[in-house]
Amino acid sequence: MMLLSSSYSGGQFPGVSPLGTRPKRSTTVVPLPVVTRATAGGVRNNLEVVGNAGTLQGMDIDELRVIVRKQLQGVELSPSSYDTAWVAMVPVQGSPQSPCFPQCVEWILQNQQEDGSWGHSAGPSGEVNKDILLSTLACVLALNTWNVGQDHIRRGLSFIGRNFSVAIDGQCAAPVGFNITFSGMLHLAIGMGLKFPVMETDIDSIFRLREVEFERDAGGTASARKAFMAYVSEGLGREQDWDHVMAYQRKNGSLFNSPSTTAASAIHSCNDRALDYLVSLTSKLGGPVPAIHPDKVYSQLCMVDTLEKMGISSDFACDIRDILDMTYSCWMQDEEEIMLDMATCAKAFRLLRMHGYDVSSEGMARFAERSSFDDSIHAYLNDTKPLLELYKSSQLHFLEEDLILENISSWSAKLLKQQLSSNKIMKSLMPEVEYALKYPLYSTVDALEHRGNIERFNVNGFQRPKSGYCGSGADKEILALAVDKFHYNQSVYQQELRYLESWVAEFGLDELKFARVIPLQSLLSALVPLFPAELSDARIAFSQNCMLTTMVDDFFDGGGSMEEMVNFVALIDEWDNHGEIGFCSNNVEIMFNAIYNTTKRNCAKAALVQNRCVMDHIAKQWQVMVRAMKTEAEWAASRHIPATMEEYMSVGEPSFALGPIVPLSAYLLGEELPEEAVRSPEYGQLLRHASAVGRLLNDVMTYEKEVLTWTPNSVLLQALAAARGGGESPTPPSPACAEAARGEVRRAIQASWRDLHRLVFRDDDGSSIVPRACRELFWGTAKVANVFYQEVDGYTPKAMRGMANAVILDPLHLQQ
Repeated sequence: MMLLSSSYSGGQFPGVSPLGTRPKRSTTVVPLPVVTRATAGGVRNNLEVVGNAGTLQGMDIDELRVIVRKQLQGVELSPSSYDTAWVAMVPVQGSPQSPCFPQCVEWILQNQQEDGSWGHSAGPSGEVNKDILLSTLACVLALNTWNVGQDHIRRGLSFIGRNFSVAIDGQCAAPVGFNITFSGMLHLAIGMGLKFPVMETDIDSIFRLREVEFERDAGGTASARKAFMAYVSEGLGREQDWDHVMAYQRKNGSLFNSPSTTAASAIHSCNDRALDYLVSLTSKLGGPVPAIHPDKVYSQLCMVDTLEKMGISSDFACDIRDILDMTYSCWMQDEEEIMLDMATCAKAFRLLRMHGYDVSSEGMARFAERSSFDDSIHAYLNDTKPLLELYKSSQLHFLEEDLILENISSWSAKLLKQQLSSNKIMKSLMPEVEYALKYPLYSTVDALEHRGNIERFNVNGFQRPKSGYCGSGADKEILALAVDKFHYNQSVYQQELRYLESWVAEFGLDELKFARVIPLQSLLSALVPLFPAELSDARIAFSQNCMLTTMVDDFFDGGGSMEEMVNFVALIDEWDNHGEIGFCSNNVEIMFNAIYNTTKRNCAKAALVQNRCVMDHIAKQWQVMVRAMKTEAEWAASRHIPATMEEYMSVGEPSFALGPIVPLSAYLLGEELPEEAVRSPEYGQLLRHASAVGRLLNDVMTYEKEVLTWTPNSVLLQALAAARGGGESPTPPSPACAEAARGEVRRAIQASWRDLHRLVFRDDDGSSIVPRACRELFWGTAKVANVFYQEVDGYTPKAMRGMANAVILDPLHLQQ
């Protein structure tokens, strides 16, 4: 095994095992904290945070959870002054002198800021931005339309005049379509006789920007441009072909689910369905309207995604399940709110599949071709977020030939790379895009992702087309909870690291000069599948067994003599009766004592969780592994190359050493793992596919070294088979043949990933006998292999140490 990986929390590890052989030497063992789901969940009373969440210093954690849960259950976007103003301008049909929605007019009158503006500032300093100017101008127009609020109008015009330079500043961030919507409203205001306290040349500059926008060669096709122009129709007014625009009308009567665009259509085309949409919207929400509606599904999915990215989703598991149940129902009914929107559909597909819902990729078929993006508003705007969502969702394919997801993956990856190379991606989004392209779904480290997301988290919300700021309403609370949990988890990991270091000394593992015994990287490998703090016992067992199996691998890979190997295998085979065998060397004694006593301790903990003895099962796993490693050593000594891949993998899979690592940690996850589940074909397939992924990844990375010594390797076997050579003749394959063989092995790896993914994330409908937590442990363990073998034999590289430091030791660096 070249790897260095819940939750019964049994407390402290004793310094000396009461079971079996005594340790090599007596050492004071650092005790572990008693970590339970309660303490891991945050019985800590007050937060201690800095940076963007510093205003919440000292708040009660449960109180913060209540705030986040309330927002999660009923996500409401901030009121949009801009969209409310356009709805306010809609007249009563047949009575153009009366507002159809007086409640919107009243809200505008009641919500002007002291400086004369309407809308939200873009940052903590409250600076003026283009969204505020856009919203203020729209509100001024709405009040003037109905000849009310003259003082409000005067103050609004004064605010616009004082800050007009912002509107023509090309360096200031702008809502989508600003040069069209702002200039269109400015033209309308001037036509109404409104006077702006600005120079005529500045107004001319705005209209020149409008012409530049019309002439601009943006992204996408002609269809994308038409869609964009329809989306900003309120800025075109009578210039717009409203019959063409109504082709974009949805079943709910809206245009793009945008209140402002729909209101403009109700004004200019007197469309009854558009008016019905606005009536329904205002009756639901009262006075103001949001920037987009309906948007509940997307907003809730975004919040679920955020909670997962920040590492605190387990605190809201029931709420998330309710949201995903609702989303699944919408998906099965093919509702427009999900299926017509690229980002919503992709995010829903990804989250539903990852949580075990049975959703077919057929729901993504409308996005299978690149034209689905090129013909959209997103392409016109070079909008990366929907593209990134599509790419992420395309990674979740269970079938060998899922053409829909394969096509999406191909064209979306190509476009993302093009946007990166041409610097068309927002700076804030660039790290996420680079990470997604570099690290597929099966090679991510959740705890490391959590850290990066926490450090980059923007508490000021996100940008929505035309409307500016749209926060979740609980951004600071989310950040505070995430920071608190990350700090707490780190404190647990650091205590575990100290324990592992003392455990190494207790059994004298540091005396084995041939062995890689690295507690820090071992703990990192355990954190990939087992990052929640409450899984301490499972994580410690995983870490210990990573070190022990790596030690044994190094022993069979040149660290021991053949006599020592035979002696060691006999000791493992006899297990409890090892006293009848004896030790032929000090190294063998150290190794066996560490394995035997550590396994006894961990199996005693597991017995308390499972209400049965699991020692026989774990001992059997050790016996299978060491026999496989001995066979590999014999092959290497005789320069024997297996005749078939089947012969090779029958030894290569168990020698990858997941057998002693995963099953024991699975017993310590805190829930019952029935014996019939462990003996089931499903469990065997999980272990086999995870082992195959690890073994084949290792072979791809170590081929160049192993071909020199004629060591059996799947790449070598494939190359020899292709060259019709092989057998015992040590003739290295040509570079071209070796590269083709690597391709074959990589395809086999992908096949095992798909099979493993299908087994792990299948619908929890009772068809699986293996509990979900156990299945996910196999998935996470296979991810460890992918993380550690991305470049070289990943146990010792500097990058792995840096990753381990970031997760376990280094403090967070929060934005100020």
